[in-house]
Amino acid sequence: MTLALLLAACGEQGGPVQRVDLQDSGTVLPVVLPRSPDTSQALWLPSADRQALVYGNRGAAPLLTLACAARTTPPRLTIIRHAPALPGQTALFPVIGNGERSRFPVDAREVAGEWRWQVALPADDARWNVFAGSRQLLATLPGGGTLDIAGSRMPGAFLEWCRAGGTGLLPREEDLPPPDETRRPPTRREMARQAAAESDGG
Repeated sequence: MTLALLLAACGEQGGPVQRVDLQDSGTVLPVVLPRSPDTSQALWLPSADRQALVYGNRGAAPLLTLACAARTTPPRLTIIRHAPALPGQTALFPVIGNGERSRFPVDAREVAGEWRWQVALPADDARWNVFAGSRQLLATLPGGGTLDIAGSRMPGAFLEWCRAGGTGLLPREEDLPPPDETRRPPTRREMARQAAAESDGG
């Protein structure tokens, strides 16, 4: 099997192409797959200032953040995927769940020394409706794996709170009504297929 390996220097266009016969060279190319974080113990918690909702494992770095700028007109929400990023990178970040499939056009940003993926949109943007429910979510960052987020009322409550301009106190999960189980949630296999379709079409 012969593969064409592009050996262009970083930032150069139209660099030389060298054809290498892997059978002759004995070279084995490693298969690099994105590693999905372990979210089996992860949960949603409000930030210290209660202006953001943070998803991750207790005592560990956050995996996903929803931040609200409630005093702007209209209020704005920022979604942050805490994963390695390089300056100038962009990606479509699909989130699937609650009967919705939303694609967030995230950019690499440096904040407090951390390079991460994020985008800010008006809180009434329909793409946020993927969080307006209590069912399981799949959030896939190309090259960054998939977050398998267990169902919770917190994202929907936070979205409603932000859209209302941040009035009142953000409720705690234990104060929220139980999840609506009238509809069967999609299986993990179904959601994985949807996530793969989103990535292929992105």
